[in-house]
Amino acid sequence: MRFTFLGTSAGLPTRERNVTALAIAPESAREWYLVDCGEGTQHQLLQTRYSAAKLRAVFITHVHGDHCYGLPGLIASAQMGRRQEPLTICAPAGIEEFIDAVRRHTDLMRLTYPLHFVRSDAEDFEYRDENFHVTSVELSHRVPSFAFRFTEQVHERTLDTDKLDALGIERGPLWGELQHGHSVQLTDGRTIAPEQVCYPQRDARRVVVGGDNDQPALLIDAMRDSDMLIHEATFTEAILAKVGPQYQHSTPAQVAAAAQQAQLKHLVLTHFSQRYRRHKKPGEHAIDDLFDEARALYRGNLLMADDFASLELTRDKQLIASAHE
Repeated sequence: MRFTFLGTSAGLPTRERNVTALAIAPESAREWYLVDCGEGTQHQLLQTRYSAAKLRAVFITHVHGDHCYGLPGLIASAQMGRRQEPLTICAPAGIEEFIDAVRRHTDLMRLTYPLHFVRSDAEDFEYRDENFHVTSVELSHRVPSFAFRFTEQVHERTLDTDKLDALGIERGPLWGELQHGHSVQLTDGRTIAPEQVCYPQRDARRVVVGGDNDQPALLIDAMRDSDMLIHEATFTEAILAKVGPQYQHSTPAQVAAAAQQAQLKHLVLTHFSQRYRRHKKPGEHAIDDLFDEARALYRGNLLMADDFASLELTRDKQLIASAHE
């Protein structure tokens, strides 16, 4: 699974960082998925391998503009690119109405492809295709906000040739059927299920991507059997003490404490206030301030997101930072 950060700033873009958007792609497919779509996301995509034509589904965590204002532009870009495939948009109340209003007033009523909206704030929400099964967890913010939990759909099976030989199943088409998960019937009438001749499937990778949230502990249960959390860390505890709790954002310390309690292996922080710079100058705040606060409480693998940085969660659940897109 590959994660490419298209925007890592909170609220406002900066010269270094755009507002929130995250691309997720499985290794085995050309399609990709988008979590949040801040203004300018379609422009950020021009610097990556991803195109609107291959976008499979969009997941919007909440209705604040830095997480959704880029959606109309992305839809229009796909239209101008002659997209034909349906696009699923999983989002809480308000997003469908927002897009409908834009379409009515900006000549986007006749799309070359259908939009399919799914309410992610429904109690029974789930999205499922051949690549991922996605569910949501309600968070705490000024408006309804959600985290999305992506569970990989594992399809590949490895045949145990010793078991096949013991059962007298010769190499041929039946092996292929079993490897694809289909039971087969032998000439002597026996029915053989894939579970009888395949090694146990590897454990699926699971990743939680949070929206804006001032109570990271709400995700502890979701984190316990997940491999990675991607979560906002807007400002430090010191800044929170100055600005107060009314913005309902997390600090690195809050996220780190919850991740440590859940014994999470990988934690990636993002959605940084515009006050934090990559390189600290006298009198300024730096991303390192956020990292240091989280590191004091979290002992797992800790990374700070950056625009166009890509991370790969390997099949053995190691997190590898690759070069910028």
